[in-house]
Amino acid sequence: MKTKLEQAPEYIKLAVDLIMLLEQQQIDTDTVLQALEIVTRDFTQKRNLGGNPTSHIPAHTS
Repeated sequence: MKTKLEQAPEYIKLAVDLIMLLEQQQIDTDTVLQALEIVTRDFTQKRNLGGNPTSHIPAHTS
């Protein structure tokens, strides 16, 4: 029988994994939130430019 998490959408699974990773590293909450803002901007730019969202290269707007 699958757990609720196993049945959850991929974005929920990823969120849970990221939360666990960040909590295990005991990173300051404000630092995490600032970093997530950067990540959100980068992935939003990649999506808007039609780029590869799995690329490790930051989105370029020039």
